[in-house]
Amino acid sequence: MRGVTFQCLFYGSLIFGIWTALLYVYIHHNHVSNLEKKNQGPALIWSHEKKLQQQIPRDPKQIPRLRVRFEMPDKYETTEYKTFLRSGKDTNYSKPEYIAGFLKYGFNAILSKSLGSERDVPDTRNKMCLQKHYPANLPTASVVICFYNEEFNALFRTMSSVINLTPHYLLEEIVLVDDMSDFDDLKEKLDHRLEIFRGKIKLIRNKQREGLIRSRLIGAARASGDVLVFLDSHCEVNRVWLQPLLHTIAKDPRMVVCPLIDPIDHETLEYRPSPAVRGAFNWHLEFKWDNVFSYEMDGPEGPTRPIRSPAMAGGVFAINRHYFNEIGQYDRDMKLSGAENLELSLRIWVCGGQLFILPCSRVGLINKPRFAGRPGFMKSVTYNNLRLVHVWLDQYKAAPQILFLYYQVLKGCSCCDLETTSSFFYDNLV
Repeated sequence: MRGVTFQCLFYGSLIFGIWTALLYVYIHHNHVSNLEKKNQGPALIWSHEKKLQQQIPRDPKQIPRLRVRFEMPDKYETTEYKTFLRSGKDTNYSKPEYIAGFLKYGFNAILSKSLGSERDVPDTRNKMCLQKHYPANLPTASVVICFYNEEFNALFRTMSSVINLTPHYLLEEIVLVDDMSDFDDLKEKLDHRLEIFRGKIKLIRNKQREGLIRSRLIGAARASGDVLVFLDSHCEVNRVWLQPLLHTIAKDPRMVVCPLIDPIDHETLEYRPSPAVRGAFNWHLEFKWDNVFSYEMDGPEGPTRPIRSPAMAGGVFAINRHYFNEIGQYDRDMKLSGAENLELSLRIWVCGGQLFILPCSRVGLINKPRFAGRPGFMKSVTYNNLRLVHVWLDQYKAAPQILFLYYQVLKGCSCCDLETTSSFFYDNLV
């Protein structure tokens, strides 16, 4: 009897202890949750993008920053906005106007407005470039700038830098092509501000959306200079930028030349020097910058030596106007923009030309993310890559990566003629 009583007391105590422990855990959890709710501000709603790691480094410099995002209205919850949040930049997301400007233009529009229509940028040329001298009787240049919904001040800085840093006797004109922009400040306000450049700027407004490729062709058709210089609408040219380009083309009209492109940070708008690089592309037809080895810059010209390049970035280059027409210009059947730089690069090399990057010519370019302000960009890139493969790659079309590109097109490119593409795919590749 005594043993039974002892067992009952033992098990009863054990059960009581377990329930007491569970009750303590429950009360502690509710207490912590209530503290967290009290600590949250009522005005702003914040959410973690990533969970912080439990292990905190001993070195304070290695402590990870808490990345948060401001919960925006539904109109900002787009694919582009989510891509922006994944960009890994430390940004003040609590300013809706900053995010709206970024999604609208692809860079810090608030800072761009504060910089105004012109600024001085650092001379990033090598010191040996300062010793170079160029003849006065160089060809004239028509600078073609196409824009679509560009930020007003960035566009104006592009034009102002060209006007201020280019000898007037070399600058035939600036051909400005508006590809049917929607923004109000690119209409009457732009017309009014262009009055200060009277006589140097031709403004063409497309009556329908043409895309970058056809807009450049429209601008080239209206140009009258010996050399066509194509610029993006968010550039800032540097000192003595045009003379090296014109001098090289004057020696050989089949030379197509690009300046060394200095990156302008899309958040800080800081102008940074670029190392010596050349343009290239991989089997997925993605443009890449390739480093130039130091031994390639040996010789009397040193770091000023022209860099032979397989491909151009496409945003900034100079070409003899007659040679541009001779090789057939751009592929008119490409859509909007994308891959036109690779197509033109292949066209130049196949048609007896040469493509070089000139380190003594520097142009800054805002490095916009690919998605920014470019609806339908990926579809046009896919379509244009398909045309590039079909026209230029000949026996290399059967490379595995190219086959994968075709598979992607057939699977998801709604802008393509799938029946024609499928027929071509099976007739030529399978």
